[in-house]
Amino acid sequence: MTITELAPSAGEPLTLAEAKAHLRIDGSAEDDLISSLMRTVREHLERETGLALLTRTFRLFLDDWPRSRVIQIFRGPVQTIEAVTVYDADGIPGEIDVSGFVLDGQARPARLVLPEHPKPGRAINGIEIDFSAGFGATGADVPDTLKRAMLLHLALLYEFRGAVAPEDQPAAVPAGYDRLIAPFRRRGL
Repeated sequence: MTITELAPSAGEPLTLAEAKAHLRIDGSAEDDLISSLMRTVREHLERETGLALLTRTFRLFLDDWPRSRVIQIFRGPVQTIEAVTVYDADGIPGEIDVSGFVLDGQARPARLVLPEHPKPGRAINGIEIDFSAGFGATGADVPDTLKRAMLLHLALLYEFRGAVAPEDQPAAVPAGYDRLIAPFRRRGL
């Protein structure tokens, strides 16, 4: 099972103004650095939680259908199922009808049940499921707790700006960060 991002989000959950206010910065000399660090803290948070903060499109690749008929999607919250494609033995794609599907997009992981399961002809990545996931189109839709965690992380990375190159960030996570994101983390045995 592999998930790839098809379309990036239109922006970041934090605005530059929010970030600069939190850092108590008035000028614009370091706007590029702050914007880069904002992207870094968002990407780190999404990796840690399996969430997509702002809505964007993804593709889930499967080799075969699960035995339980319930397809788990480990990127959420899932908003919509855009398309389901199954490849035959010759590699020709066939889109299947998804009307009548059942989606629990808020579950962790999200769960999808499709009305039909045609057998894929390819041994690897014979099934593609395109879906959109995220809390919404703007940072206003993202839970405040997650935004607070990103601001704390941003402040720490900004503090390390001279010691750690931007491409080597995140250098660390601040105290309290793990407690803020704990309710949103993936749990596994």
